[in-house]
Amino acid sequence: MVSTRTVPSVSVSYAQNGNSTKSNELGMRAMQERAYEKRGEQYLLIKSPPASGKSRALMFIALDKLANQGIKQAIVVVPEKSIGASFNDEPLSKFGFWADWTVAPKWNLCNSPGTDGGKVKSVAAFLESGDQILVCTHATFRFAVEKLGVEAFDDRLIAVDEFHHVSASEDSILGKQLNDFIARDRVHVVAMTGSYFRGDAVPILLPENEAKFDTITYTYYEQLNGYKYLKTLDIGYFFYSGSYADDILKVLDPAEKTILHIPSVNSRESTKDKHREVEHIIDALGDWQGTDSTTGFQLVKTPEGHVLKIADLVDDEAVKRDKVSSALKNPAQKNNRDHVDIIIALGMAKEGFDWIWCEHALTVGYRASLTEIVQIIGRATRDAKGKSRARFTNLIAEPDAAEAAVTEAVNDTLKAIAASLLMEQVLAPRFNFTPKSPKNGPVEGFDYGEGGYDPAKENVGFNEASGQFQIEIKGLAEPKSKEAERICQEDLNEVITAFVQDKTTIERGLFDEELVPEELTQVRMGKIVGAKFPELDAEDQEAVRQHAVAALNLTQKAKEIALSVPDDEQVSSNTALIDGVRKFAMDVRELDIDLIDRINPFGEAYAILAKTMSEESLKQVQAVISAKKIQLSPEDARDLARRAAKFKQERGRLPDITSPDAWEKKMAEGVAYLLRMKQEAVNG
Repeated sequence: MVSTRTVPSVSVSYAQNGNSTKSNELGMRAMQERAYEKRGEQYLLIKSPPASGKSRALMFIALDKLANQGIKQAIVVVPEKSIGASFNDEPLSKFGFWADWTVAPKWNLCNSPGTDGGKVKSVAAFLESGDQILVCTHATFRFAVEKLGVEAFDDRLIAVDEFHHVSASEDSILGKQLNDFIARDRVHVVAMTGSYFRGDAVPILLPENEAKFDTITYTYYEQLNGYKYLKTLDIGYFFYSGSYADDILKVLDPAEKTILHIPSVNSRESTKDKHREVEHIIDALGDWQGTDSTTGFQLVKTPEGHVLKIADLVDDEAVKRDKVSSALKNPAQKNNRDHVDIIIALGMAKEGFDWIWCEHALTVGYRASLTEIVQIIGRATRDAKGKSRARFTNLIAEPDAAEAAVTEAVNDTLKAIAASLLMEQVLAPRFNFTPKSPKNGPVEGFDYGEGGYDPAKENVGFNEASGQFQIEIKGLAEPKSKEAERICQEDLNEVITAFVQDKTTIERGLFDEELVPEELTQVRMGKIVGAKFPELDAEDQEAVRQHAVAALNLTQKAKEIALSVPDDEQVSSNTALIDGVRKFAMDVRELDIDLIDRINPFGEAYAILAKTMSEESLKQVQAVISAKKIQLSPEDARDLARRAAKFKQERGRLPDITSPDAWEKKMAEGVAYLLRMKQEAVNG
C-alpha cells in the first residue's frame, strides 16, 4: 500500500434532528408524507435515497388509489425476486393508517412459482380476478405485457421499483412498454428510484413522457440530516500497488461492520481466482476457527482474541451460498448487531440488500455504473443505534508505468474521481439560485446568517429543515420555459453527472496546466447541456448551464474551505459545508456568474488526488494524459466564436488576442481559427 493515510474526498456531517425517522398520525415518515400528498397524480416519480421508505410510500399511495381513485388493481414490479420482500404484508393500521397492505401468497410471484400454469399465466389470471395487489419481477411483467398487450392493464396502477433499470433505449423492452402505456394513457404509474441516473447517455424516459410525471424529490441531505444516530458519512478513494488482498487490512477495520465487494474476475484488480482472494482476506483477518453449522458463516479469531463472523457470498457452491444468504435475511436477526461482522460479496449485497448495521462499504476496483456506486453506498447509510459514522471506500490499483494496461488504470482513476465529485453533489444540500435583483428579497424560512438579509449584496440563505440553499447570483440567466425551470429545480445532478463523466473534461480539468476554466465551464458544459436538452432554446440552455456550473463550483469551493479549517476551530461540523458556501460568497467582492465560471471544478479534486496517490504514479497519470494533447477543433472554435459575439454585445468590442485575461485571449483564438479556416477555404 502506498499510503495508510485516510484522506476522504468528502466528509459530510449531519444534524441528527430525527425528522426523517419520525412518523405522523398516519404512520408516515417525512418522505412518505410528501409522496402521499401527491397521491392523486396519474404519473408520479419518487426520487429518494435508499432506506427512506419508498416501498411503504407506494403502499400508502396504492391503497388510496384502489379505495378512492377508481383503480381496479395495483401491480408492483421489482428488478429481482429478493426485492419483492420489501412489499410483503404490512399492518399499516397498527401505526395509524386506515388500511393494511396485504398480498395473497399466490399473487407474490417473487415467492410463488405461479400456480396458474406459470408466472405470465398467473398475471393473466390476476387481471381476471377480484384481488387487488400483485408483486412480480421486471422480467415477468415484460413477458406478460408482450403476451397480453398494454390494453389488458387499463385502469390499473403500475408501480416500478428501482426505476433506473428502465431506459428509453430501443433495446429496453420495459422502457418501450412504459412509453406505450403512457401513450395509451389508461394506467396510473408510480416510479421509484434511489439513483435517477444510469451513468450513460441514454435517458430513462423520453423527455415528452418524463414531463408528464409529477416528481417527489427527497434528498440525501434531508434523509441523513433527519436521522437519529448516524451523523457523519465519509466518501473516499484510495490507491494500492501489487495485490489488494495483501494490503486489505490497511483499509478494512475488523472492528467495523463491513460489506466488502471484491472485484469482478474480468477486472484488472482481480487475481482471477476469487476463492483464493476470499481465503487470503480471511487469513489476513486472523485464524480460521471453522464454519457455524446454523448460519454457514466463517468464524475467524483475530489477534486480539475476538471471533469474527464472516458471511462468504462469493462461494460458487449453491447450497453453501444459499444457506449464508438465508441467514443474512433472517428477519429474527434484523436488529441483532452481533449476528454478522463482515460480508464478502461479488455481485450480491447491493441493490435492495438491507443490513442496518453496515458501517463501511468497501469496494475493490472501480464500478462502471454510477448507479451501482450509489446503491453500494446506500448499504452503509441506514440509521442504527450506536452507529454514528459510516463510510464508503473505493480501493483502486495505482497506475503502473510498466503495466500494459496503464491507460485503463488511468481511466479507472478518472472515473473514481468523477464518482466522488458526483457523490459530493448528491450529498450536499439542494441549491436554488436566483439572479440578484431589486425585485427579490429574503425568502421566508431561510436563515441568512449573522446580520440577516442585506439588500446591497448577494445573499446566501439556508433552510435546515428542507436542506435547501437560496443563493443570489449577479448576472444569472433565469430559465424561461417550464421544462428548463424543471431541469434547474430537479435535474442539475443529471447535467453534472454527464459533465464530470466526460473524459476530455476531467482530463483537462485535472492535468492541463494551461487550462482556462471557462473552456470547461462555458464551452464543454454548454456542449453537454445542448446535447442533453436539444429541445431547449439557446437562452434556456444557457440558463441550465449556468445553474449546473454554479451548483458544482459552489460545492467545490465550500468543500475546499471546510477542509482547510482546523478541527479545533470548527464550531459545528454539521454546518461546515453550509458555512463554506456562506464564507465563499462573503469573501468575494460580488458573487456573479462570471466569477463562478472562472473556477476550475476539478481543482480541489486534484489537491486530494495529490495527497492519496504516490508522486511517481501521479506523474505517470499526467504523462499519459499530456501525451494526447488536444488541439482546438472547428466545433470548439465555433463555440468560442459564439461566446466572443456575446462578449462584443456586452463590451462593444471583440476579444483581444493579446489580452492578459486568459479567457478573452481564448475567445479571440477561436475567432482567429475560424477566420483562418475561412481564408483557407477561399484559397482552395
